[in-house]
Amino acid sequence: MLIPAAYASAIDEDAIARNFFYSALLCLTFAGMIALATAANPGTRRSRDLLLICVAVIGALPVILAMPFAESLPDTGMFNAWWEMVSSLTTTGASLYSADLLPAPLHLWRALVGWMGGLFILVAAVAILAPLRIGGFEIMSSPYARNERFTPLPESANPRQPVPHLSSPAFQTELTDPSYRLIRTARAVFPVYAGLTLLLWLLLLLLGDSSFIALCRALGTVSTSGISPTLGPAGENSGMLGEMAVFLFLLPALSRRFWPGGGELRATERARHDPELRFALVIVLLVATILFARHFFAAIDSSGAGDGTQRALTDLRQGMSALWGGLFSALSYLTTTGWHSVEWQNARAWSGLSSPGLILAGLAITGGGVATTAGGVKLLRIYALARHGEREMERIIHPNSVAGGGRMARRLRREGAYLAFIFFMLFAASIGVTILLVSLQQIEFETATILSIAALTNTGPLASAIPLTPAFEGTAGIASAPWEGWSGLSVMTKTVLAGAMIVGRLEILAILALFTPELWRR
Repeated sequence: MLIPAAYASAIDEDAIARNFFYSALLCLTFAGMIALATAANPGTRRSRDLLLICVAVIGALPVILAMPFAESLPDTGMFNAWWEMVSSLTTTGASLYSADLLPAPLHLWRALVGWMGGLFILVAAVAILAPLRIGGFEIMSSPYARNERFTPLPESANPRQPVPHLSSPAFQTELTDPSYRLIRTARAVFPVYAGLTLLLWLLLLLLGDSSFIALCRALGTVSTSGISPTLGPAGENSGMLGEMAVFLFLLPALSRRFWPGGGELRATERARHDPELRFALVIVLLVATILFARHFFAAIDSSGAGDGTQRALTDLRQGMSALWGGLFSALSYLTTTGWHSVEWQNARAWSGLSSPGLILAGLAITGGGVATTAGGVKLLRIYALARHGEREMERIIHPNSVAGGGRMARRLRREGAYLAFIFFMLFAASIGVTILLVSLQQIEFETATILSIAALTNTGPLASAIPLTPAFEGTAGIASAPWEGWSGLSVMTKTVLAGAMIVGRLEILAILALFTPELWRR
């Protein structure tokens, strides 16, 4: 809160600066009182306690984060401010307001909250979800490891300090105390996470973005929140070079191997053999090719067969621009960021076609890498299902064949595919339940479907990219203005969608794990 306060003071937004400064003092005082009250009896936490804390952070922390936001916008109300912070903390990026209506400090606060939400899920994936074998770690774990504990080897933060022995009391305490894993993982992830953000910020500055836009764009890219202070595409000021920089920094959302602590999710030793990266490459290239062909043939039909062909062949720049726009948009929605390219807008103008809603929604459902900041079903789960289907087709042709690929490949095809199918069914059921609850609020089925997918996949910009029917009678519809659509929803609908954002961020298996008796016996 002190960062937006300092920024608001620097641009002469004194009222907003006071709101953030006073809220920061209140939070520090409250946190200090809790720390003093619990210092005398720290106790030993279990993995289930941290899982409960994880759910509480996503659900309750936005109430605290919403205080300066609500004070700075008196007409918004505390509920809308809470909803805005839930959307930011879960890296969904949906907003009730147009980008040109919010003051710059509030944009910075939304981007910072989304950035902190991305950092939290990266840390929680290794420190909280991995020991419980949920959040994607269940796919790579041994089928006979029901009682297996997550016991990473000790690493000394200080290279001059010797690593404690496995049998020493210090190391045993580190293994049994989940709080130590949380701190240790945060120390490993934070420098990489902050370093990537700073590097992208500097690159966008050099490529033509203003300091404020470049910072918000960097925060929204690394966290995949898609939060932006402008209404335009990603390369509105920095151009295609800026989009290429954003494109490169979206790649860490495709695999956990780019982040510290992802050793258990590495199916291969080399990155070029990584199943998530290879599967993502196939998806992005395939979708980009389909989108390019879609615009290409539409451009031909718009001017007649012969003239359109000559036009498409001679105007090579428009064709390459359409191809780049498809590549950027495909990766952006696959990582659940939801940004569009400048060239994507030109491709739409070139062909006269609107956004392919079904393709974009499918990319968002697919999602990025397991245990990353991206949402959706995740690439590794879909890859396991694809390999299982491939193996079943081989058995139809050759019933007595023996599959190869090694121990990891067999695990993905068997137990990994089984667990991935369970998650996919639970995810589909979550979409169905959310659509039902949203449709009960007198909202068209198509609109309810897109809003539910956008919330559960944490891809807020999806609702503004797809033409939708009006949410209520007499309204302009969500497609023309995303802030009108989100803000025009009822309180009940917003509550349902906020809950869907939380479920999508923590994943349904983590929520269901709280209701398993085995977790409470540990």
